[in-house]
Amino acid sequence: MKKLWTLLIALTFILVLSACGSSEDKNESGASNEEKETTKLVVGASNVPHAEILEEAKPILKEKGIDLEIVTFQDYVLPNKALESKELDANYFQHIPYLDQQIKDNGYDFVNAGAIHIEPMAVFSKKYKSLDELPDGATIILSNSVAEHGRVLSLLEKGGLIKLKDGIDKVNATIEDIVENPKNIQLKADYEPSLLPQIFNNNEGDAVVINANYALDAGLNPVEDSIEIEGSESPYANIITVRKGDESKEAIKTLVEVLHSKEIQDFINTEYKGAVVPVSE
Repeated sequence: MKKLWTLLIALTFILVLSACGSSEDKNESGASNEEKETTKLVVGASNVPHAEILEEAKPILKEKGIDLEIVTFQDYVLPNKALESKELDANYFQHIPYLDQQIKDNGYDFVNAGAIHIEPMAVFSKKYKSLDELPDGATIILSNSVAEHGRVLSLLEKGGLIKLKDGIDKVNATIEDIVENPKNIQLKADYEPSLLPQIFNNNEGDAVVINANYALDAGLNPVEDSIEIEGSESPYANIITVRKGDESKEAIKTLVEVLHSKEIQDFINTEYKGAVVPVSE
């Protein structure tokens, strides 16, 4: 009998320990589940380089509790409409002057949550190897986006083709602000930005001005294939755009921090070799 009671007591003790262990495991499992809770973040982006940069940031964000979903767009209009309708938490495709113009034209209540990179604007030509070679009366084709015109005109002025009025804000310059045009260069500004690479491939005009994201998407390298390229001092940094008030959300702040990280900046420099320039703050 004594042996039987000893055996029963031992079994009871083992069962109690097992129950405690199970409870601890459950608590640990629960804590682990809490730690694994993630915040979903939906960001709209142009295919290249924006979506590629976001893809590179995905695993880093995952470690920080953010499940990033990337929605790609082929134009410059729909990403802001989707942000306004709350289909997106943020978008990443536009620079500050374009955002300012969109707010002015559409009344968007958006803010810049952080500048990430610069995509140098470049001039491409199948017929000439430099701006100096362009003949009198040459036609240069550019985007119909008014927000880009100051940028294009500044690039052409830097290349010695035109001169703009003294004292104007060149970011907001228009074709009417040209005061000197010795070669009588013809500017055709009635094309959708996304169509410009195809226009270049069709050999239309004497030169075509293309933003780096569309050039890269079409297999063109702005550094190697262009006849003139914008410098790294460009004020046209591409930004993370959010609805006003969302810039203070932890997920948005983490997104910007990760995109400013050394890992992502190194990726941009290695992957695009100067065609895309990272911004550190």
